[in-house]
Amino acid sequence: MTTIIDSHILPSEFLKRNVIIDFYFPPGKSFHANEVSLLLINDGQDLITMNFQKILDKLCDSISPIICVGIHCGPDRKNEYGTMGALNYNGLGSKAIQYNLFILDELLPFIRRELNIRSFKEKSFCGFSLGGLTALDMVWNHANEFSKVGVFSGALWWRTVCQDSPDFCEDSHRIIHNEIRYGLFAPWLKFFFSTGTLDEIADRNNNGIIDSIDDTLAVIDELVKKGYNPQSDIQYLELPDGRHDVATWARAFPTFLKWGWGIK
Repeated sequence: MTTIIDSHILPSEFLKRNVIIDFYFPPGKSFHANEVSLLLINDGQDLITMNFQKILDKLCDSISPIICVGIHCGPDRKNEYGTMGALNYNGLGSKAIQYNLFILDELLPFIRRELNIRSFKEKSFCGFSLGGLTALDMVWNHANEFSKVGVFSGALWWRTVCQDSPDFCEDSHRIIHNEIRYGLFAPWLKFFFSTGTLDEIADRNNNGIIDSIDDTLAVIDELVKKGYNPQSDIQYLELPDGRHDVATWARAFPTFLKWGWGIK
């Protein structure tokens, strides 16, 4: 059987644009509403590139029923994505609050109406690069709505002060790290992170670890300090030859799906 794809265009008052939404349904669509999970995915256009339908087809017998919703980004991606509590040092992320409102007040109600499902077994969010940072920010700040988050090559360096500034301190100016450090502990949340050793070459603190891995491990450290169990609550996948590209995220996605929804 084959995963079913259904596309829609959702006009958004908050984003002032039409948003392309792709639904990926379990083969046969034979499930009860309270037994199916929902996974929202930023940069949904990348799912087409990675042939996401084929990934789901291969896993259909090994994961529990899940509806995946790919949210295509818009032309102002660097402002719609980001962290809603603070702008990047160069002012990016100025529409992150509107994107949060779009997800909560427009997209989720649309999904419930379209599928005639009032309540899912659970709701999760994931994304790639800046979309991964946005997914983490969304789940962390709306833990009442979500249970899991997946961050693939996340732009976790997002900061309030330029790294070239003499005032820059990575321990205090990385936004998502501060959100976790000073945020509330939601014990039900689960976290998946994926990086590649060839994600980038930058190493701002000259410790021999590229920044994308360094920033991800630092987020995990903050989560552990907050009270999350590194064995049961957090999964970290590091691909030795992984790059900052769709092909690498396609390789990591099956591990994410089996981690979050695998049938034991």
